[in-house]
Amino acid sequence: MTGKTLQVAFGNREQARAWDGDEGAYWAQHADRFDRAVRAYTAHLLAAARIGPGDHVLDVGCGTGEVTRAAARRARAGRVLGVDLSQRMLDVARRRTAADGLGNAEFRQADAQVYPFDRAAFDVAVSRTGTMFFSDPVEAFGNLARALRPAGRLVQVVWQAPAHNEWFLAFTQALVAGRSLPTPPPEAPGPFSLADPDRVRTLLGEAGFTEPSFEALSAPMHFGDDDQDAFRFVAGLLDWMIEGLDPVRRDAALTDLRRTLREHRTRDGVLYRSVTWLITASVRTR
Repeated sequence: MTGKTLQVAFGNREQARAWDGDEGAYWAQHADRFDRAVRAYTAHLLAAARIGPGDHVLDVGCGTGEVTRAAARRARAGRVLGVDLSQRMLDVARRRTAADGLGNAEFRQADAQVYPFDRAAFDVAVSRTGTMFFSDPVEAFGNLARALRPAGRLVQVVWQAPAHNEWFLAFTQALVAGRSLPTPPPEAPGPFSLADPDRVRTLLGEAGFTEPSFEALSAPMHFGDDDQDAFRFVAGLLDWMIEGLDPVRRDAALTDLRRTLREHRTRDGVLYRSVTWLITASVRTR
């Protein structure tokens, strides 16, 4: 449990502490950077969602609300609810939504795995890299299925395997500093837990969805205007990886990080290749 009103699944407590703590605060502080990094996937997500003017839309793991606001512009006569574990990110989302004059969008601090959504309240649920952190994906996707109307759509963008994501490999190799760090199992909650299509088919099927479709997408991720700018951002984001290192190894790790960022500097900023799945499924009807 985080705070007095946030109901969190037992297995999601660590996620709640992180996203409603320092990690979420960093994302809120750098909202524009994080949005820009994955913005290339947003148009694909929204096109697949096919949001109509009167639709009711649920945005899962909405963060600072960029996708929520885009959905609200499409569902002018409907409504959009964005849910996230991070109150600080939601504060940013609310301010930006109010500034845009979008009265049909609201935000709620909630764990989508267990939150008691009204049954069949939404026409479509969307998520841009926000569904990979559930401790019990079948429970979570089952909860979303109940929140969707019969044949309602679930559209999500998730990361493909680490081997296909240059940004992850480059940053990890730089900051691991020659250590052998334990590797969590691929199905553990984390950025790549939904990278295996066979596993996703099983999870969604058990949760009450139809056979999902998968579309492979690739786009450059932007981490800064130049390598110095990118270094400040990435080093701040991943400083936990070098906690406890002695000064010599810490300096070596940061030097390696500077090197890879410098090597990826382009006229358009510091760019790394990324690859995702666009996954679309519908609630199974009887």
